[in-house]
Amino acid sequence: MLKFLRKILSLQLKDCIKKRSEHGKNLVAVQLPNCNVCVEENKQCNCDHIIVEDRKNTSVVEGANVDVNADSSFVHAVINMVGMLIGLGQLSTPYAVEKGGWASAFLLVGLGVMCAYTSHILGKCLEKNRNLASYVDIGNQAFGSKGRCIVATFIYMEIFMALVSYTISLHDNLIIVFLGTHLKLKLAMLSTSQILTLVAILIALPSLWIRDMSSISFLSTGGILMSLLIFMCVAVTAIFGDVQANNHSIPALKLHNIPSISGLYVFGYGGHIVFPDLYKSMKNPSKFTKVSIVSFTVVTALYTSMGFMGAKMFGNNVQSQITLNMPPNQIITKIALWATVLTPMTKYALEFAPFAIQLEHSLPNSLSGRTKLVIRGCVASFLLLTILTLALSVPYFEHVLSLTGSLVSVAICLIFPCVFYMKIFWGKITRPLLVLNFFLVMFGFLLGVMGTLSSIELILKKFLSHHST
Repeated sequence: MLKFLRKILSLQLKDCIKKRSEHGKNLVAVQLPNCNVCVEENKQCNCDHIIVEDRKNTSVVEGANVDVNADSSFVHAVINMVGMLIGLGQLSTPYAVEKGGWASAFLLVGLGVMCAYTSHILGKCLEKNRNLASYVDIGNQAFGSKGRCIVATFIYMEIFMALVSYTISLHDNLIIVFLGTHLKLKLAMLSTSQILTLVAILIALPSLWIRDMSSISFLSTGGILMSLLIFMCVAVTAIFGDVQANNHSIPALKLHNIPSISGLYVFGYGGHIVFPDLYKSMKNPSKFTKVSIVSFTVVTALYTSMGFMGAKMFGNNVQSQITLNMPPNQIITKIALWATVLTPMTKYALEFAPFAIQLEHSLPNSLSGRTKLVIRGCVASFLLLTILTLALSVPYFEHVLSLTGSLVSVAICLIFPCVFYMKIFWGKITRPLLVLNFFLVMFGFLLGVMGTLSSIELILKKFLSHHST
């Protein structure tokens, strides 16, 4: 197991290095006084590296001692893909199954199959052009600089909105963890739960100043383990807990709720932006399709079982996060709650890493490494505090998460891969495949529009209702 963890850390470090190289593609034979290789190793750079870009959208660092060999095995790739997919989706699936009815599980499974297919066609795009290294590169290959800009915008939107959802989850679970605690601030009209969330964010804030990517990857691995721990705790509660006698019936179908819960289902499969990095890290990229099939099968099975366990245990009383329903006095519940609290705190640094690297590239080369670190840390800290403010202003976890899935994730997971594939392989794919991809684009578009409108309406209703009382 420790050997697997070391392998995961190594792979995630390479992913971050590859993302860093992506942002330097506009530079041609420019000498940098502080190269990113040394920056990411948390060292002061005393060497002169040259980033050279060829005409095929690739960038290499000459003179830098960086191991970029693809050495990830099939098992390691599956572990990493599963780890990238599981997260907040498993917390909200029981709520979605109960609100949508047991028949909505077919939508959950269907979306899993569709997203596995779009992962496969992303691999085909990468196979056609070996110089493509990231999701943004594929957008650039298909539609040029405009495609690259649109894709990058959606990626940063997903990161920002996902972090808002993680912060809401942190807030909701801290209330239960510190039940009975009363805190007051004289200078601010904040509730106890808001103060606790603020303290947690301040604790996580220093992680945004970390430049050592191996440390950030360690936090990410911690988040993966926390997600697996949450699933195990819910399963143990369902089998051995006091709530096992509560065998609630699940309605067959609540059609009017499908638009709002579809975003929750889609969000659970959001991981496509890092799949190109996984593809590039594999010893044998030809097995990427099998990796996608196995990984999405595992994640879909996990989500489906979690959904039915939670819905059967708590019925109509199931909350938007299954951990909030678990018996409060049991040790297994306390473990699940703490795992849910710690998960967002491990996500902030990793999610901000691509933005921080791009920010450093955009700063003048005349600035010292220390000055760049201060600017990077200050900007990231400001953004995190902005995220905190939004999370406390609209603490409606299920609706914000659904909006993220419907507005952004559905485009990244379904629409964009199919559009990229049709554009890059136009004239070379069969008519049935063309029809299939066109159907997925239309299906994703309709699902996204209906889910976005439904989520916005529900958020506004809750917000106005809360402030009118």
